[in-house]
Amino acid sequence: MIKTDICDLLQIEYPIFQGGMAWLGTAELAAAVSEAGGLGIIGAGHMPPDVFRNEIHKLKERTSKPFGCNIMLMSPFVKEVMEVVLEEHVPVITTGAGNPGVYIPALKEIGTKVIPVVASVLLAKRLLRGGIDAIIAEGTESGGHVGDITTMALIPQVVDAVDVPVIAAGGIADGRGMAAAFALGAKAVQMGTRFVLSEECIAHENYKNAVLKAKDRATVMTGLTTGHPVRIIDNALAHKYKALEFSGASKEELESLGAGTLRKAAIDGDVKEGSVMIGQISGMLTDVKPCATIIQDIMTEAETVIKNLQGLSK
Repeated sequence: MIKTDICDLLQIEYPIFQGGMAWLGTAELAAAVSEAGGLGIIGAGHMPPDVFRNEIHKLKERTSKPFGCNIMLMSPFVKEVMEVVLEEHVPVITTGAGNPGVYIPALKEIGTKVIPVVASVLLAKRLLRGGIDAIIAEGTESGGHVGDITTMALIPQVVDAVDVPVIAAGGIADGRGMAAAFALGAKAVQMGTRFVLSEECIAHENYKNAVLKAKDRATVMTGLTTGHPVRIIDNALAHKYKALEFSGASKEELESLGAGTLRKAAIDGDVKEGSVMIGQISGMLTDVKPCATIIQDIMTEAETVIKNLQGLSK
């Protein structure tokens, strides 16, 4: 099957990353993705260091294959979490919401690969100076915290601007999307939404059902006025948030409304008042499968698409 520079760099079988989703990027999901040949990623989110370490230990009990951790650099526990990364010799970290530069020297000493997530060419160029190993370019189609440039426009521009491998994210959930990402110059893809609908994902059944029922226009972006937009399914929470947001509410009021709502949806199953963070590609997803099946289906379809495209040139 398809091999790329990312496979060699990270010693993984397939060029597929699982998105590092807070609350849902658990040891169970990450281990299943890694066992299936992709790169499973624990989403550290706002985890305290002891909880984070426990997730790593649970993952290591389930797989001996390479894995990663997504570190949210705005977490109040980021320094302690990075210490855990160093002590546990995490092979790969992806980062968001900041610049990982201050941590890179220590990470390089233990051989950890550092791959930040970016939503613009400018940020990609800035982070490149720190000695990163690759970049995840994430389009606005993604779920959760997003930028405002589409994947189709962002990927080729980042590819042209940097000299490290680029992983495409946002709006990718099947082999057609993977083949398109490769055509734009990416060396791998990252998927969150597709893996939410996996058997190994711990998302509440209500959360999964909300994703299964979603159509192409089911998601909206909240937090536009804060400069940190978030894509979620349009529900009662989204309506309340947008009404408050555009009535001149303070940042503190908006943060108060949003606090704890991801857990409320993902773990407790309240998909009306909770934040159902999911990407626009959810409109095409119709089933829940094991991670191994998801990955094999995507790889087979991508290979077929690429062969068909090659046939068009003959």
